[in-house]
Amino acid sequence: MKRLIIGLIAGLLVGAAGVMFFLGWSGRHRLPGTPLRPPDANTTNAGTVTVAIDEKFFDALLGTIFQQLGSPQLRLGRLRSESPIQPAMFQETCNNVVVVNQQSGDVKTSVLFTGGKIVAPLAFTGSYNALGKCVQFKGTARSTVDLSFDASKQTVFGALNVEEVSLENVNPVFNAFITAFVRQAIDTQVNPFEVLRVSQLALSLPIKQADGTLKAGVKDVHSEVQEGSLKLLLTYDFSAQKNAG
Repeated sequence: MKRLIIGLIAGLLVGAAGVMFFLGWSGRHRLPGTPLRPPDANTTNAGTVTVAIDEKFFDALLGTIFQQLGSPQLRLGRLRSESPIQPAMFQETCNNVVVVNQQSGDVKTSVLFTGGKIVAPLAFTGSYNALGKCVQFKGTARSTVDLSFDASKQTVFGALNVEEVSLENVNPVFNAFITAFVRQAIDTQVNPFEVLRVSQLALSLPIKQADGTLKAGVKDVHSEVQEGSLKLLLTYDFSAQKNAG
């Protein structure tokens, strides 16, 4: 028993050190543009439009993806010391992917607006060839979403920050590896993602009576998380131009 306990502790230490050494994972993904801030007194001035999104919208969106497109798959990275050529037995059973599922037990993959945060629980399964052993895993993750606005691209971006990963029935020796690979796969293959292209909400209105055109582009975006909904406040910059002639 003593030998088993020492082995488990050593495995955990080696696993954690190996993850840091082999992966060089840097943590949170850097979002383009400027992080969204809550609205202030100036935000409510004229020239501001509010776009509201509720949880039911994302329930319908994710439901359509799972039912009509299938479960999204993310390719897991390899340890830098591993050979890219794997034995045939591992090629068939270990595809080195994490599959995002619609639900696992009480956890449903969804987007929730609660406590002033955007929370995104995830359910997943997968397999990975770790140190010559095929590890089948199942688990859930708790993540939050950060938002930013890139004025040059006229786009609101989001990024998933995986804060907690829970694996079921995975040997502690491999737990650190699998957890780090799941985090890395989400960070590198999902982030950043487009939330809203505000360029589609730009205005260009011909004013015939004044022989010119009124234009309006989004110069700033604020966000406000309420229970069950997200509000994006778009502040416009107006300009006018006389027709050439």
